Amino acid sequence: MDLDFSGKNILVAGGSSGIGNGIARQFLACGGHVAVWGTRASSDDYRDEDGSDLDGLAYQQVDVTDRAAINLQPTGRGLDVLVLCQGTVRYGGAEFTDSGWDAVMDVNINSVMDVARHFHADLAAANGAVIIVSSVAGFGATIGTPAYGASKHAAVGLTKTLGAAWARDGIRVNGLAPGLVDTKLTQVTTQNEKRLSGALKNIPQRRLGTPQDMAGIALFLASDLSAYVTGQTIIADGGLSLR
Repeated sequence: MDLDFSGKNILVAGGSSGIGNGIARQFLACGGHVAVWGTRASSDDYRDEDGSDLDGLAYQQVDVTDRAAINLQPTGRGLDVLVLCQGTVRYGGAEFTDSGWDAVMDVNINSVMDVARHFHADLAAANGAVIIVSSVAGFGATIGTPAYGASKHAAVGLTKTLGAAWARDGIRVNGLAPGLVDTKLTQVTTQNEKRLSGALKNIPQRRLGTPQDMAGIALFLASDLSAYVTGQTIIADGGLSLR
């Protein structure tokens, strides 16, 4: 068994940048046909953004918080792997407001179920795999971002529930919980020298994670190497959660 995805169709929601883009590119490097969903009108809108490389990927703008937009996406074309990597966070106490809470929950958990449900039949036909990208925050507490923390706990729970429910349909559902990875969502820490220094002291490996670190786990979870793994979320945080 190896990590050859030749002839496989992969969709990465949230694959336009950051962790999702790293995962998408690694599937592409392993021979897969990879489509990604993002929020901007075209792939050209990401061309100058760090952590985004859409060359060779089939890009489509899809608002995952819009159920009608999701339901317009074609099915029946075959889907072997679905990676749900969409995510957002609101800082400055915004998640304590109605609008801030709803905005984060809509992206981080509601849309995860909506997209997974939409492609259920395709995945069942292919004996496919779903990978839900949550966060190490799904196993602890976050300060100042209640919706982010709650949504990531929910994503871990959803992984277990769908893993159990959809196994009978031939679909394996598993999860990936990154720790502190250098992306645009973590710049509040990674671009603040004092915060970054404090964060690294709590990571036994003494380094940030990379999208490539996360991609290796995603490929494992999508491959036959993990054929008997269902409903599990792998924590990839350099040991942060051991403290």
